[in-house]
Amino acid sequence: MEEPQDVTRLLIEWSKGDKLVLEELFPLVYGELQKIARRYLRGENRAITLQTTALVHEAYLKLIDQNRVQWQNRAHFFGIAAQAMRRILLDNARRRLAGKRGQGARHVSIDSGEIDVSDERAAELVDLDEALERLQEVDPDKARIVELRYFGGLSIEEAAEVLGVSVATVNRGWRTARAWLHSELSRGGTAE
Repeated sequence: MEEPQDVTRLLIEWSKGDKLVLEELFPLVYGELQKIARRYLRGENRAITLQTTALVHEAYLKLIDQNRVQWQNRAHFFGIAAQAMRRILLDNARRRLAGKRGQGARHVSIDSGEIDVSDERAAELVDLDEALERLQEVDPDKARIVELRYFGGLSIEEAAEVLGVSVATVNRGWRTARAWLHSELSRGGTAE
């Protein structure tokens, strides 16, 4: 069973250069990484070769290559892990979509709490990512809230902890960001 204080302690030791703690850390975080990956891959069709375990392992490999990250706590780690998984899936979706763009309106919902990366919905995920990048240019804090909440599956409280702000600030930012993204996505079609 993962103990948040154990994960935080190991992450801090890792940040200080102790690579041996990775062997102890991986079993503690694996279950949560699997949950994040399953959330991403829900609705993925069987023809796609990227499976939950492969996504977790690929993201973990990206994380252990991080030399410049000063891990703060477990929520920070899972936020960065979710970001790594998001990038892996978006790269995968973009490869599948090569040559298939421009086939009509996109319907994207960030309220459902589910991420569908199937072939049929890959374009929507890419559209959402592009809108999120535009939000990043306008308001990086709100873009980070969306990334942590939607892509990372973090609760409002966990997102507040990662960002070092109050729960009320994250709630306001989440509401504003969702409205902004809805408006932005509606320009290219109908957003749910």
